[in-house]
Amino acid sequence: MRKRRTTTMKTRITELLGCEYPIIQGGMAWVAEHTLASAVSNAGGIGLIAGGSAPIDYLREQIRLCKEKTNKPFGVNIMLMSPNADDLAQLCIDEGVKVITTGAGNPGKYMAAWKEADIKVMPVVPSVALAKRMEKSGADAVIAEGTESGGHIGENTTMCLVPQVVDAVEIPVIAAGGIADGRGMAAAFMLGAEGVQIGTRFLASEECQIHPTFKDLVIKAKDTDNIVTGRYTGHPCRNIKTKFAKKLATGEKEGTLSPEEFEQLTVGALRRAVVDGDVDSGSFLCGAISGMVNDIKTCADIVKEINDGAEKLLKI
Repeated sequence: MRKRRTTTMKTRITELLGCEYPIIQGGMAWVAEHTLASAVSNAGGIGLIAGGSAPIDYLREQIRLCKEKTNKPFGVNIMLMSPNADDLAQLCIDEGVKVITTGAGNPGKYMAAWKEADIKVMPVVPSVALAKRMEKSGADAVIAEGTESGGHIGENTTMCLVPQVVDAVEIPVIAAGGIADGRGMAAAFMLGAEGVQIGTRFLASEECQIHPTFKDLVIKAKDTDNIVTGRYTGHPCRNIKTKFAKKLATGEKEGTLSPEEFEQLTVGALRRAVVDGDVDSGSFLCGAISGMVNDIKTCADIVKEINDGAEKLLKI
């Protein structure tokens, strides 16, 4: 039986997660902390706290601080390649987190415990094959993320990936990658998605705690100011095009940097961007859509503007 196309912003995603708008804030490492997550949730979306490789005590504190700032649903993103993923997975159960997104691996071994705890699980997938595996393992929805996204990326574009995933699974699909306004959200819905995950637009929010230099780079970026580095390491990342990013790309292309030297240069580079605003040695991970982000607004204004723009185009 084929799924019906969504004709209202009250989708299976809003029903599943208990939110007003089917808009999820990306779980960006070093960026997505409790201030941003709670602001997005209070705005009617779903805010996420980035688990990454965070110490357990830090993540526990972030979850509890988020609970103090919002009584609405929020979630945690767990990178399954993290050395402490097992501890993070259990912490989410212990702290009563109700939404988990995952990346960089298969969450299958945690699924039974998460489902028993009534946690909604939404893995990020870069391919149809992985989407099918996640559905079989018990995922409640999947986030089909195109190569336009910031940070670690796959090869399929959002336009190509989303409709193929929609056709391949019965669970709801959330589109991610290259979405920053109502037009992008409406396009995702026309492809069959029932929600969107957005990262780059929230970098330029008042509540986002990144260094001012990072925000300035985002809002000043043009359409050509993004670059992918690290393909030869097996972990390609999309960045804002800084001198440091161009140095990495040139070294990779010309063979003047070995994969080992590349990794050495980039260790801690995201933290140097987010916390220090260091343009000489920081990696400013950002999506290709940054050229459309030209101002800083509150999360409430961003969420409402995107949703209202999509509703107008979809004539809901």
